[in-house]
Amino acid sequence: MQDQQVTVWPDSQAVWADKRVIVTGGAGFLGSYVVEKLHARGASEIFVPRSSDYDLRQLEAIKQLLTDARPEIVIHIAARVGGIGANRDHPAEFFYDNLMMGVQLIHESWQAQVKKFVTIGTVCAYPKHTPVPFKEDDLWNGYPEETNAPYGLAKKMLLVQGEAYRAQYGFNSIFMLPVNLYGPRDNFDLETSHVVPALVRKCQDAKHRGLATIEAWGDGSPTREFIYAEDAAEGIVLAAERYDGPLPVNIGSGDEVRIKDLTETIARLVGFEGTIVWDPTKPNGQPRRKLDTNRARELFGFESHMLLEEGLRRTIAWYQDHYLAEPVA
Repeated sequence: MQDQQVTVWPDSQAVWADKRVIVTGGAGFLGSYVVEKLHARGASEIFVPRSSDYDLRQLEAIKQLLTDARPEIVIHIAARVGGIGANRDHPAEFFYDNLMMGVQLIHESWQAQVKKFVTIGTVCAYPKHTPVPFKEDDLWNGYPEETNAPYGLAKKMLLVQGEAYRAQYGFNSIFMLPVNLYGPRDNFDLETSHVVPALVRKCQDAKHRGLATIEAWGDGSPTREFIYAEDAAEGIVLAAERYDGPLPVNIGSGDEVRIKDLTETIARLVGFEGTIVWDPTKPNGQPRRKLDTNRARELFGFESHMLLEEGLRRTIAWYQDHYLAEPVA
């Protein structure tokens, strides 16, 4: 019997020691966890551009950022993001802002001789009816779900750009496809939030105010996969450390849950005992989402660890601590 080969990964501290790193979006939800992971690995020269100082949609701002930071590695997380409602109401901005930030930043980073560029894409880039579990090879087998297609396609073009620059210039650009994120520090604004923080806020606020019902979008039949933001950050940092190839890579938990079951779980954890009223006039979004996560495990040793219910408990506790005057037990 042949012995199994054991992959020897580079030492994290050695990889990040003395590296100058830009993390766009590093003050945001996912980005803040990535910055923490980098600090824990000994990275000391991390530049987090603020939108008030560097509007990454503007070419001159990007050039100034690269001049100021002189990075060896760029991790591009900054994005205009939101749930189904925000995507439906602002498709032009979701397309333009995400495309212009990424395309110009990749090009100028190549010009500035950045050694590695890590692009954070989105599960929304997948076709609407992708076979489950979603494999990276299926990315081009159809059009994305209509409500978030402009966002998904804008991000997808950054994959094409990265592949083209690698092929022509030898530019080390890698592309990650994270599934739906959740966790402490998320955006709980009902106008722009994703499904988990929206449901946490609706259930918690209804309980706090003594309401008998909450409204949920669609009919509850779609499925989603969720990854705890801290786990996703670990996957991104591992890819930045260990992966240098052209293939896009899924970042997920591999666990699928129906929106109806998710909603009932959040209501139970919050302690909301009222009625969930489903509004079928609102869009369901993509019918199913579940990623094949084998590539991330094989190429850079990433697996998520946070179980959904425990992650939801921590997210709810964070919301209570930060948004309620008197947190509910």
